[in-house]
Amino acid sequence: MSTGTVTRADLAEAVYREIGLSRTESSELVESVIDHISEALLRGEQVKLAGFGTFSLRDKKERMGRNPKTGKAVPITPRRVLVFKPSQILRERVDSALTPK
Repeated sequence: MSTGTVTRADLAEAVYREIGLSRTESSELVESVIDHISEALLRGEQVKLAGFGTFSLRDKKERMGRNPKTGKAVPITPRRVLVFKPSQILRERVDSALTPK
């Protein structure tokens, strides 16, 4: 995982090493979890993972933006966006890992 990005394959490999499922079963488990999270969000449900965070959808209203190249004001259409709010536990873990000692 030296690329700075954790992939599905990395997660499946971690499940394989930590849990002991076969590589195929580990990959299927990761895919299943991602599918369940995606399906819940598509149904408009929040997904809360204790100790990790909450995934939810938020509707954004139309607003005025600015084209950075020309400086001209342009309307930004209303849309639905995916939002992730980390749990306090996750925030504290990341903060303590990033704080110089």
